[in-house]
Amino acid sequence: MRICAAALLLTCAAARAERPVPQTNRAGEDWSVLADPALRTEPLDALKYIRLWGDDPKTYLSLGLTLRERVETNSAPLFGVKGKTEDTYDLHRLQVHADLHLDAHWSVFVQLEDVRTIDKGAIGPADKNPVDLRQGFAMYQHLLGPGMFKVRVGRQEISFDLQRFISLRDGPNVQQGFDGVWAAWDTPTWKVRGLATLPVEHARAHWFDDEGSIDDRLSLIRLERALGARGGASIYYARYDRPDEHRNIVDARFVGAHRGLDWDAEAMLQRGRASGKDVRAWATGVRTGYSVHDTRLGMQVDAASGDENADDDALETFTPLFPNGYYFTLASYTGYANLVHVKPSITQKLTRDLVAMAALGLQWRVSTADAIYLHPTTPLPGSAGIPGAWTGSYVQLRAEAKLAPSLAVSTELVHFQAGHAIRASGGGNSDYFALEAKLAW
Repeated sequence: MRICAAALLLTCAAARAERPVPQTNRAGEDWSVLADPALRTEPLDALKYIRLWGDDPKTYLSLGLTLRERVETNSAPLFGVKGKTEDTYDLHRLQVHADLHLDAHWSVFVQLEDVRTIDKGAIGPADKNPVDLRQGFAMYQHLLGPGMFKVRVGRQEISFDLQRFISLRDGPNVQQGFDGVWAAWDTPTWKVRGLATLPVEHARAHWFDDEGSIDDRLSLIRLERALGARGGASIYYARYDRPDEHRNIVDARFVGAHRGLDWDAEAMLQRGRASGKDVRAWATGVRTGYSVHDTRLGMQVDAASGDENADDDALETFTPLFPNGYYFTLASYTGYANLVHVKPSITQKLTRDLVAMAALGLQWRVSTADAIYLHPTTPLPGSAGIPGAWTGSYVQLRAEAKLAPSLAVSTELVHFQAGHAIRASGGGNSDYFALEAKLAW
Protein backbone atom coordinates (compact mmCIF):
# COMPACT_ATOMS: atom_id res chain seq x y z
CA MET A 1 0.00 0.00 0.00
CA ARG A 2 2.81 2.44 0.89
CA ILE A 3 4.63 1.68 -2.37
CA CYS A 4 1.42 2.32 -4.34
CA ALA A 5 0.83 5.62 -2.52
CA ALA A 6 4.40 6.72 -3.19
CA ALA A 7 4.10 5.80 -6.86
CA LEU A 8 0.82 7.67 -7.15
CA LEU A 9 2.26 10.82 -5.58
CA LEU A 10 5.33 10.72 -7.80
CA THR A 11 3.22 10.17 -10.90
CA CYS A 12 0.97 13.11 -10.05
CA ALA A 13 3.99 15.31 -9.33
CA ALA A 14 5.53 14.45 -12.68
CA ALA A 15 2.27 15.21 -14.47
CA ARG A 16 2.08 18.62 -12.81
CA ALA A 17 5.74 19.55 -13.30
CA GLU A 18 6.05 23.15 -14.44
CA ARG A 19 8.27 26.12 -13.71
CA PRO A 20 7.66 27.45 -10.17
CA VAL A 21 6.21 30.91 -9.57
CA PRO A 22 7.96 32.98 -6.84
CA GLN A 23 5.83 33.15 -3.70
CA THR A 24 5.62 35.70 -0.91
CA ASN A 25 7.10 33.04 1.37
CA ARG A 26 10.06 31.89 -0.73
CA ALA A 27 10.48 28.75 1.38
CA GLY A 28 7.41 27.27 -0.29
CA GLU A 29 9.02 27.00 -3.74
CA ASP A 30 10.24 23.72 -5.26
CA TRP A 31 12.87 24.28 -7.94
CA SER A 32 13.71 20.61 -8.39
CA VAL A 33 11.66 20.67 -11.60
CA LEU A 34 14.59 22.50 -13.23
CA ALA A 35 16.31 19.14 -13.32
CA ASP A 36 14.46 19.05 -16.65
CA PRO A 37 16.57 21.22 -19.01
CA ALA A 38 13.43 22.14 -20.99
CA LEU A 39 12.20 24.25 -18.04
CA ARG A 40 15.42 26.26 -17.73
CA THR A 41 14.18 29.24 -19.72
CA GLU A 42 15.28 32.26 -17.68
CA PRO A 43 18.67 33.91 -17.09
CA LEU A 44 20.56 32.63 -14.02
CA ASP A 45 18.58 29.38 -13.93
CA ALA A 46 21.91 27.70 -13.29
CA LEU A 47 21.75 29.27 -9.80
CA LYS A 48 18.11 28.35 -9.22
CA TYR A 49 18.98 24.66 -9.52
CA ILE A 50 22.51 23.51 -8.67
CA ARG A 51 22.85 19.71 -8.74
CA LEU A 52 25.03 18.66 -5.80
CA TRP A 53 25.80 14.96 -6.08
CA GLY A 54 24.38 11.69 -7.35
CA ASP A 55 21.46 11.19 -9.70
CA ASP A 56 18.66 12.24 -7.33
CA PRO A 57 17.00 15.42 -8.74
CA LYS A 58 15.88 16.23 -5.19
CA THR A 59 19.50 16.78 -4.10
CA TYR A 60 20.20 20.38 -5.05
CA LEU A 61 20.88 23.95 -3.92
CA SER A 62 18.68 26.87 -5.00
CA LEU A 63 19.61 30.52 -4.53
CA GLY A 64 17.19 33.44 -4.67
CA LEU A 65 16.59 37.12 -4.03
CA THR A 66 13.63 39.39 -3.32
CA LEU A 67 13.88 43.17 -3.64
CA ARG A 68 10.93 45.40 -2.87
CA GLU A 69 10.91 49.20 -3.03
CA ARG A 70 7.75 51.09 -2.12
CA VAL A 71 7.35 54.88 -2.08
CA GLU A 72 4.46 55.99 0.12
CA THR A 73 2.81 59.34 0.75
CA ASN A 74 0.37 59.78 3.63
CA SER A 75 -1.23 63.20 3.99
CA ALA A 76 -2.32 62.66 7.61
CA PRO A 77 -0.86 59.71 9.55
CA LEU A 78 -3.13 58.78 12.47
CA PHE A 79 -5.74 60.94 10.68
CA GLY A 80 -3.73 63.97 11.78
CA VAL A 81 -4.31 63.36 15.52
CA LYS A 82 -1.47 64.66 17.72
CA GLY A 83 -0.29 67.00 14.98
CA LYS A 84 0.79 64.27 12.55
CA THR A 85 1.50 65.89 9.18
CA GLU A 86 2.18 64.71 5.64
CA ASP A 87 4.94 62.12 5.31
CA THR A 88 6.61 60.85 2.11
CA TYR A 89 9.21 58.09 2.34
CA ASP A 90 10.64 54.93 0.81
CA LEU A 91 10.32 51.43 2.26
CA HIS A 92 13.26 49.24 1.27
CA ARG A 93 13.30 45.46 1.68
CA LEU A 94 16.10 43.21 0.41
CA GLN A 95 16.08 39.46 1.09
CA VAL A 96 18.45 36.73 -0.10
CA HIS A 97 18.01 33.01 0.50
CA ALA A 98 19.56 29.60 0.02
CA ASP A 99 17.45 26.43 -0.12
CA LEU A 100 19.59 23.31 0.40
CA HIS A 101 18.03 19.89 -0.28
CA LEU A 102 20.22 17.06 0.97
CA ASP A 103 17.88 14.40 -0.46
CA ALA A 104 14.17 13.82 -0.90
CA HIS A 105 13.66 14.02 2.87
CA TRP A 106 15.99 16.60 4.45
CA SER A 107 16.36 20.28 3.60
CA VAL A 108 17.66 23.51 5.16
CA PHE A 109 16.34 26.96 4.28
CA VAL A 110 18.14 30.19 5.25
CA GLN A 111 16.98 33.70 4.36
CA LEU A 112 18.67 36.97 5.36
CA GLU A 113 17.17 40.42 5.03
CA ASP A 114 18.00 44.11 5.21
CA VAL A 115 14.91 46.29 5.77
CA ARG A 116 15.14 50.08 6.06
CA THR A 117 13.13 53.28 5.71
CA ILE A 118 14.31 56.42 3.97
CA ASP A 119 13.00 59.83 5.13
CA LYS A 120 10.11 58.48 7.20
CA GLY A 121 9.13 60.81 10.01
CA ALA A 122 7.99 58.30 12.65
CA ILE A 123 9.54 54.82 12.45
CA GLY A 124 7.41 52.07 13.95
CA PRO A 125 8.30 48.49 15.00
CA ALA A 126 7.37 47.08 11.56
CA ASP A 127 9.34 49.64 9.53
CA LYS A 128 13.00 48.81 10.04
CA ASN A 129 15.14 45.71 10.58
CA PRO A 130 18.79 46.11 9.50
CA VAL A 131 20.67 42.96 8.49
CA ASP A 132 19.06 40.01 10.28
CA LEU A 133 17.80 36.46 9.93
CA ARG A 134 14.38 36.37 8.26
CA GLN A 135 14.08 32.55 8.17
CA GLY A 136 16.37 29.69 9.18
CA PHE A 137 14.98 26.20 9.65
CA ALA A 138 15.57 22.52 8.96
CA MET A 139 12.79 20.43 7.45
CA TYR A 140 12.14 16.70 7.25
CA GLN A 141 9.46 15.13 5.05
CA HIS A 142 8.42 11.55 4.42
CA LEU A 143 5.43 9.58 3.20
CA LEU A 144 3.29 8.50 6.15
CA GLY A 145 0.34 6.28 5.29
CA PRO A 146 -1.73 7.91 2.52
CA GLY A 147 -0.11 11.34 2.95
CA MET A 148 3.07 13.35 3.25
CA PHE A 149 4.38 14.26 6.71
CA LYS A 150 6.54 17.37 7.16
CA VAL A 151 8.14 19.02 10.17
CA ARG A 152 10.10 22.29 10.33
CA VAL A 153 12.22 23.44 13.27
CA GLY A 154 13.63 26.96 13.54
CA ARG A 155 12.69 30.48 12.46
CA GLN A 156 9.98 30.50 9.82
CA GLU A 157 7.02 32.33 8.35
CA ILE A 158 3.51 30.98 8.98
CA SER A 159 0.20 31.99 7.45
CA PHE A 160 -3.29 30.66 6.85
CA ASP A 161 -5.83 31.31 4.11
CA LEU A 162 -6.51 35.04 3.42
CA GLN A 163 -4.18 35.92 6.32
CA ARG A 164 -6.87 37.83 8.19
CA PHE A 165 -5.47 36.81 11.58
CA ILE A 166 -2.25 34.79 11.12
CA SER A 167 -0.09 36.11 8.32
CA LEU A 168 3.32 36.80 6.81
CA ARG A 169 2.57 40.52 7.44
CA ASP A 170 3.62 41.45 3.93
CA GLY A 171 1.87 44.84 3.98
CA PRO A 172 4.26 46.58 6.42
CA ASN A 173 7.98 46.70 5.68
CA VAL A 174 9.09 44.08 8.24
CA GLN A 175 7.36 40.72 7.92
CA GLN A 176 6.30 38.50 10.83
CA GLY A 177 8.44 35.55 11.85
CA PHE A 178 8.04 32.73 14.37
CA ASP A 179 10.62 30.64 16.23
CA GLY A 180 9.47 27.11 16.92
CA VAL A 181 8.14 23.85 15.51
CA TRP A 182 5.64 23.45 12.65
CA ALA A 183 4.29 20.08 11.52
CA ALA A 184 1.93 19.02 8.73
CA TRP A 185 0.34 15.90 7.29
CA ASP A 186 -1.34 16.19 3.89
CA THR A 187 -3.54 13.67 2.09
CA PRO A 188 -5.75 14.23 -0.98
CA THR A 189 -8.70 14.88 1.36
CA TRP A 190 -7.28 16.07 4.68
CA LYS A 191 -4.64 18.56 5.79
CA VAL A 192 -3.46 18.65 9.40
CA ARG A 193 -1.31 21.44 10.86
CA GLY A 194 0.24 21.87 14.28
CA LEU A 195 2.67 24.42 15.67
CA ALA A 196 4.26 25.67 18.87
CA THR A 197 6.02 29.01 18.37
CA LEU A 198 7.38 32.22 19.82
CA PRO A 199 6.59 35.29 17.68
CA VAL A 200 9.82 37.06 16.70
CA GLU A 201 10.53 40.53 18.09
CA HIS A 202 12.62 42.92 15.98
CA ALA A 203 15.16 44.70 18.18
CA ARG A 204 16.59 46.95 15.39
CA ALA A 205 19.61 48.08 17.42
CA HIS A 206 22.26 45.75 15.93
CA TRP A 207 22.71 43.18 13.22
CA PHE A 208 21.25 39.73 14.00
CA ASP A 209 19.55 40.83 17.23
CA ASP A 210 16.00 39.57 16.58
CA GLU A 211 14.71 36.89 18.91
CA GLY A 212 11.56 35.03 19.82
CA SER A 213 10.03 36.40 23.00
CA ILE A 214 9.45 33.79 25.69
CA ASP A 215 6.66 36.08 26.98
CA ASP A 216 4.68 35.66 23.74
CA ARG A 217 3.56 32.20 22.63
CA LEU A 218 1.30 30.92 19.86
CA SER A 219 0.31 27.25 19.65
CA LEU A 220 -2.21 25.78 17.24
CA ILE A 221 -3.78 22.62 15.83
CA ARG A 222 -5.70 22.84 12.54
CA LEU A 223 -7.81 20.46 10.42
CA GLU A 224 -8.78 21.13 6.81
CA ARG A 225 -10.97 18.97 4.56
CA ALA A 226 -11.40 19.26 0.81
CA LEU A 227 -15.04 19.43 -0.31
CA GLY A 228 -15.07 18.70 -4.01
CA ALA A 229 -12.74 20.10 -6.60
CA ARG A 230 -12.98 23.78 -5.62
CA GLY A 231 -14.11 23.94 -2.02
CA GLY A 232 -13.01 23.21 1.50
CA ALA A 233 -13.60 23.74 5.20
CA SER A 234 -11.21 24.13 8.09
CA ILE A 235 -11.22 24.57 11.84
CA TYR A 236 -8.44 25.26 14.30
CA TYR A 237 -7.87 25.76 17.99
CA ALA A 238 -5.09 28.13 19.07
CA ARG A 239 -3.69 29.37 22.34
CA TYR A 240 -2.13 32.85 22.42
CA ASP A 241 -0.24 33.97 25.53
CA ARG A 242 1.53 37.20 26.40
CA PRO A 243 2.14 39.03 29.70
CA ASP A 244 -1.07 39.25 31.74
CA GLU A 245 -3.09 37.85 28.85
CA HIS A 246 -4.07 34.50 27.44
CA ARG A 247 -6.65 33.80 24.76
CA ASN A 248 -8.19 30.48 23.74
CA ILE A 249 -9.18 30.75 20.10
CA VAL A 250 -11.49 28.74 17.84
CA ASP A 251 -11.54 29.59 14.13
CA ALA A 252 -13.69 28.09 11.35
CA ARG A 253 -13.55 28.79 7.59
CA PHE A 254 -15.56 27.73 4.54
CA VAL A 255 -14.30 28.45 1.02
CA GLY A 256 -15.47 27.49 -2.45
CA ALA A 257 -16.31 28.41 -6.03
CA HIS A 258 -19.07 27.41 -8.43
CA ARG A 259 -20.08 28.69 -11.85
CA GLY A 260 -18.41 32.08 -11.55
CA LEU A 261 -19.32 32.57 -7.89
CA ASP A 262 -16.57 32.40 -5.25
CA TRP A 263 -16.70 32.80 -1.50
CA ASP A 264 -14.45 32.79 1.57
CA ALA A 265 -16.12 32.97 5.00
CA GLU A 266 -14.29 32.84 8.34
CA ALA A 267 -15.29 33.32 11.98
CA MET A 268 -13.21 33.42 15.17
CA LEU A 269 -14.10 33.26 18.87
CA GLN A 270 -11.72 34.33 21.64
CA ARG A 271 -12.06 33.45 25.31
CA GLY A 272 -9.59 33.77 28.20
CA ARG A 273 -8.24 36.37 30.62
CA ALA A 274 -6.54 39.71 30.04
CA SER A 275 -5.70 42.43 32.57
CA GLY A 276 -7.78 40.64 35.19
CA LYS A 277 -10.89 40.49 32.98
CA ASP A 278 -12.71 37.72 31.14
CA VAL A 279 -12.08 37.85 27.38
CA ARG A 280 -15.26 37.51 25.29
CA ALA A 281 -14.40 38.55 21.76
CA TRP A 282 -15.39 37.54 18.24
CA ALA A 283 -14.81 38.41 14.60
CA THR A 284 -16.06 37.34 11.21
CA GLY A 285 -15.15 38.06 7.61
CA VAL A 286 -16.72 37.19 4.27
CA ARG A 287 -15.35 37.79 0.79
CA THR A 288 -17.48 36.81 -2.16
CA GLY A 289 -17.60 37.67 -5.83
CA TYR A 290 -19.01 36.85 -9.22
CA SER A 291 -16.76 36.68 -12.27
CA VAL A 292 -17.81 37.12 -15.89
CA HIS A 293 -15.02 36.84 -18.44
CA ASP A 294 -12.33 39.30 -17.23
CA THR A 295 -14.55 41.17 -14.74
CA ARG A 296 -15.15 40.32 -11.08
CA LEU A 297 -17.81 42.01 -8.94
CA GLY A 298 -16.87 41.59 -5.29
CA MET A 299 -18.36 42.16 -1.87
CA GLN A 300 -16.50 42.05 1.44
CA VAL A 301 -18.14 42.21 4.87
CA ASP A 302 -16.15 42.13 8.11
CA ALA A 303 -17.05 42.64 11.74
CA ALA A 304 -15.16 42.44 15.05
CA SER A 305 -16.32 42.99 18.61
CA GLY A 306 -15.55 46.00 20.77
CA ASP A 307 -15.74 46.56 24.52
CA GLU A 308 -19.17 47.65 25.72
CA ASN A 309 -18.16 48.80 29.21
CA ALA A 310 -14.63 49.57 30.38
CA ASP A 311 -15.72 49.30 34.04
CA ASP A 312 -17.17 45.77 34.02
CA ASP A 313 -15.35 42.43 34.34
CA ALA A 314 -15.47 41.57 30.62
CA LEU A 315 -13.00 42.53 27.90
CA GLU A 316 -14.78 42.32 24.54
CA THR A 317 -12.28 43.96 22.20
CA PHE A 318 -11.17 41.52 19.51
CA THR A 319 -7.41 41.04 18.98
CA PRO A 320 -6.56 40.26 15.32
CA LEU A 321 -3.38 38.37 16.32
CA PHE A 322 -0.99 38.78 13.35
CA PRO A 323 -2.91 40.53 10.51
CA ASN A 324 -1.34 41.02 7.09
CA GLY A 325 -1.60 44.80 6.89
CA TYR A 326 -3.35 45.01 3.50
CA TYR A 327 -6.58 43.08 4.06
CA PHE A 328 -8.64 46.31 3.94
CA THR A 329 -6.20 48.53 2.01
CA LEU A 330 -2.45 48.93 1.75
CA ALA A 331 -2.87 52.22 3.65
CA SER A 332 -3.97 50.21 6.73
CA TYR A 333 -5.78 53.14 8.30
CA THR A 334 -7.91 51.02 10.62
CA GLY A 335 -7.46 47.65 12.28
CA TYR A 336 -9.62 44.55 12.67
CA ALA A 337 -11.17 45.47 16.05
CA ASN A 338 -14.47 47.09 17.08
CA LEU A 339 -15.71 47.56 13.54
CA VAL A 340 -18.21 46.72 10.86
CA HIS A 341 -16.71 46.99 7.38
CA VAL A 342 -18.60 46.73 4.07
CA LYS A 343 -16.67 46.93 0.79
CA PRO A 344 -18.10 46.46 -2.71
CA SER A 345 -15.50 46.31 -5.47
CA ILE A 346 -14.94 45.71 -9.17
CA THR A 347 -11.80 44.12 -10.59
CA GLN A 348 -10.98 44.21 -14.28
CA LYS A 349 -8.29 42.27 -16.10
CA LEU A 350 -7.27 44.80 -18.74
CA THR A 351 -4.59 42.67 -20.39
CA ARG A 352 -2.90 39.37 -19.62
CA ASP A 353 -0.44 41.19 -17.32
CA LEU A 354 -2.45 44.22 -16.11
CA VAL A 355 -5.24 44.17 -13.51
CA ALA A 356 -7.12 47.17 -12.07
CA MET A 357 -9.46 47.36 -9.07
CA ALA A 358 -11.80 50.01 -7.63
CA ALA A 359 -13.57 49.73 -4.27
CA LEU A 360 -15.67 51.70 -1.80
CA GLY A 361 -15.29 50.96 1.91
CA LEU A 362 -17.83 51.85 4.61
CA GLN A 363 -17.00 51.52 8.31
CA TRP A 364 -18.81 51.69 11.63
CA ARG A 365 -17.98 50.83 15.23
CA VAL A 366 -19.70 47.93 16.97
CA SER A 367 -19.42 49.73 20.33
CA THR A 368 -19.23 53.51 20.71
CA ALA A 369 -17.92 52.96 24.25
CA ASP A 370 -14.74 51.53 22.71
CA ALA A 371 -12.18 53.28 20.54
CA ILE A 372 -11.62 53.36 16.81
CA TYR A 373 -8.61 51.11 16.30
CA LEU A 374 -5.72 51.89 13.99
CA HIS A 375 -3.77 49.03 12.43
CA PRO A 376 -3.11 46.64 14.02
CA THR A 377 -4.53 47.29 17.54
CA THR A 378 -3.70 50.91 18.45
CA PRO A 379 -6.69 52.89 19.80
CA LEU A 380 -7.17 56.31 18.21
CA PRO A 381 -6.58 58.75 21.10
CA GLY A 382 -9.78 60.31 22.39
CA SER A 383 -12.17 58.24 20.25
CA ALA A 384 -13.59 55.95 22.98
CA GLY A 385 -16.97 57.08 24.26
CA ILE A 386 -17.65 59.59 21.48
CA PRO A 387 -21.28 59.21 20.28
CA GLY A 388 -21.95 57.93 16.78
CA ALA A 389 -21.04 54.55 15.33
CA TRP A 390 -20.09 55.92 11.89
CA THR A 391 -16.29 55.80 11.44
CA GLY A 392 -15.94 56.90 7.84
CA SER A 393 -15.65 55.77 4.23
CA TYR A 394 -12.85 55.34 1.75
CA VAL A 395 -12.25 54.98 -1.94
CA GLN A 396 -9.52 52.59 -3.08
CA LEU A 397 -7.98 52.43 -6.57
CA ARG A 398 -5.31 49.87 -7.35
CA ALA A 399 -3.46 48.60 -10.41
CA GLU A 400 -0.92 45.79 -10.77
CA ALA A 401 1.24 45.02 -13.78
CA LYS A 402 3.64 42.16 -14.43
CA LEU A 403 6.51 43.51 -16.52
CA ALA A 404 8.53 40.29 -16.59
CA PRO A 405 8.31 36.82 -15.01
CA SER A 406 10.23 38.10 -11.98
CA LEU A 407 9.28 41.81 -11.95
CA ALA A 408 5.96 43.39 -10.96
CA VAL A 409 4.88 46.97 -10.27
CA SER A 410 1.75 48.21 -8.53
CA THR A 411 0.18 51.46 -7.45
CA GLU A 412 -2.57 52.21 -4.93
CA LEU A 413 -4.53 55.33 -4.04
CA VAL A 414 -6.79 55.60 -0.98
CA HIS A 415 -8.87 58.55 0.19
CA PHE A 416 -10.39 58.15 3.67
CA GLN A 417 -13.30 60.45 4.51
CA ALA A 418 -13.34 60.74 8.30
CA GLY A 419 -16.56 60.39 10.27
CA HIS A 420 -17.70 62.30 13.35
CA ALA A 421 -15.82 60.22 15.94
CA ILE A 422 -12.49 60.77 14.16
CA ARG A 423 -13.14 64.49 13.78
CA ALA A 424 -14.20 64.81 17.42
CA SER A 425 -10.88 63.20 18.38
CA GLY A 426 -8.98 65.91 16.52
CA GLY A 427 -8.48 64.01 13.26
CA GLY A 428 -9.68 64.44 9.71
CA ASN A 429 -9.53 63.10 6.18
CA SER A 430 -6.42 61.36 4.91
CA ASP A 431 -4.97 60.50 1.51
CA TYR A 432 -2.53 57.70 0.75
CA PHE A 433 -0.53 56.91 -2.38
CA ALA A 434 1.93 54.07 -2.98
CA LEU A 435 4.10 53.04 -5.90
CA GLU A 436 5.80 49.66 -5.54
CA ALA A 437 8.26 47.60 -7.57
CA LYS A 438 9.05 44.01 -6.63
CA LEU A 439 11.75 41.79 -8.07
CA ALA A 440 11.53 38.12 -7.11
CA TRP A 441 14.25 35.88 -8.51
